[in-house]
Amino acid sequence: MSKSTTDAVESARAAESAEAAGSAEAAGSADERDLGAAGSQLSTAPREEALVNLPSLGVIGWIRWFWRQLTSMRIALLLLLLLSLAAIPGSLIPQTSNDLKVQEFRDAHTTLAPLYDKAGLFHVYSSVWFSAIYLLLFISLIGCIVPRTWQFVGQLRGRPPGAPKRLDRLPAYATWRTAARPDEVRAAALEVLGRRRFRSHTAGDAVAAEKGYLRETGNLVFHIALIVMLVAFASGQLFKSEGSKLVVEGDGFANTLTQYDDFSSGNLFDPGDLPPFSFTLNRFVGTYERSGPNRGTPRTYKAAVTYSEGVDGKPRKTTIQVNEPLKIEGSNVYLVNHGFAPVVTVRDGRGRVVFHQAVPLLPIDGNETSSGAIKVLDGYRDAAGKKEQLGFNAFFVPTFAGAGKGQMLSQFPAADNPVLALSAYHGSLGVDSGVPQNVYQLDTSHLTKFKDAKGALLKRRLAPGQTMKLPGGAGSITFDRNLQQWASFQITHQPGSGWALGGALAAIAGLAGSLFIQRRRVWVRATAGPDGRTVVEMAGLGRSESASLPQELGDLAALVHDRAPSAPDDAGTPTPDPQPQVAPAEGAKK
Repeated sequence: MSKSTTDAVESARAAESAEAAGSAEAAGSADERDLGAAGSQLSTAPREEALVNLPSLGVIGWIRWFWRQLTSMRIALLLLLLLSLAAIPGSLIPQTSNDLKVQEFRDAHTTLAPLYDKAGLFHVYSSVWFSAIYLLLFISLIGCIVPRTWQFVGQLRGRPPGAPKRLDRLPAYATWRTAARPDEVRAAALEVLGRRRFRSHTAGDAVAAEKGYLRETGNLVFHIALIVMLVAFASGQLFKSEGSKLVVEGDGFANTLTQYDDFSSGNLFDPGDLPPFSFTLNRFVGTYERSGPNRGTPRTYKAAVTYSEGVDGKPRKTTIQVNEPLKIEGSNVYLVNHGFAPVVTVRDGRGRVVFHQAVPLLPIDGNETSSGAIKVLDGYRDAAGKKEQLGFNAFFVPTFAGAGKGQMLSQFPAADNPVLALSAYHGSLGVDSGVPQNVYQLDTSHLTKFKDAKGALLKRRLAPGQTMKLPGGAGSITFDRNLQQWASFQITHQPGSGWALGGALAAIAGLAGSLFIQRRRVWVRATAGPDGRTVVEMAGLGRSESASLPQELGDLAALVHDRAPSAPDDAGTPTPDPQPQVAPAEGAKK
């Protein structure tokens, strides 16, 4: 063979090889497109878009790009993380809802306080930066959920896609031959898949089925529940109200703004929104461990009250305990504290009673050692008939250890041996200056000490029934025998708490569904083979790789095989039962 002839043959062979390679590559691309169509819409997650040349977007393009970024699930999760981190300062730093603690923090941290003021850390939940994160998260979730919801609705209204041409390239695969006709195999497959709650239909020569739609339902429920929780929390912060009230046994409380000792509310709160109710503290009951390592620990801690709903509600009796609030008119009344209120009687220089009431004193330790002030504002006249005001620093111990046995501190929280220590002043209490005063502290800057016979400040310890005489016939003060107690209540009204709880439960249920339910598709193809037998192919495809998919396909194949059993081959040997094969696509084997 001449050299020219040899070159021509080699050129022809090269052209044939190139043509064959091109055909194989085209076939591979077609198979990949076919598999991609089979696995399409297994999720409502938006598809990743190809990178674009950002500088050439233009104004409208930049707006669209920013909107797509904001409404992506990745940004939503990032904003949710930022919101969680932003809420941390609100838990660690005193907030303006408690002005006393904020002022204490300012006094103790003179350098940090101005910085915290500028950063809005004393009012985190109403600050600009916290509100910005909150609103962006809200917009991101809505912009992410709405298109996915419509897409999912479209999937529910549609049907599973037809079978790809090469079922053997799917992750789970089984095949066998049977003597049953193709239409009989497809009918058997429809019945088996229907019993297993697959949505199935016949598409060409195959049955297409799908299951696990609750996965996407759970995903959407989870994100919708997050929106419900955000709205509930926002409404709770904007319309909430919270206050406290100290009530002495026998006294009552009506839910009006002027009745609170301290009060805080949301920005959109209206005092007219306070629900009408009232209650009276009948008795406080507190019992304590008498011995052992837990001596002094409360055993019984409850307040017996009579309450009424509305303006003319019928009185009802109940008991409020720690962590067992009174729920009334959408508000919760919590029992938060307790103390003693010694009943004292003050007489002036002429013997007239000018003051007679229970005086609440604040505990300073766990054994109810208490301190406070007694202020006689009006009606007092000294022996010469001169009008004055009286003030007493009061120190109370429910169980006194006895004189000469250390400091005057209570040995036990119950009133086993109550003693009231008093020091007396007269003059002006300073209440007429218009400057607010602490009712539990005595301002002695405009007061004069009552002095004893030695010229020192008049002090005395009183047991129930004892009296301290003021010098010069100025009067007296008596510690009465009927020692009373007080209880402090916190009244909170938090609208949207029920919605927040429902949203949290729905979020947990939706998250569980999206994590534990697998969405998958199954195809059953039945075609007539060249030998007259029917070739049955079954394949499965899931959203993610799972060991349960081949097992489920095997179970389904066994049920279909019972209806269309394997036919013997030409030698009379039955073909083996179908066994699902777990293998990557042929293109991945290279």
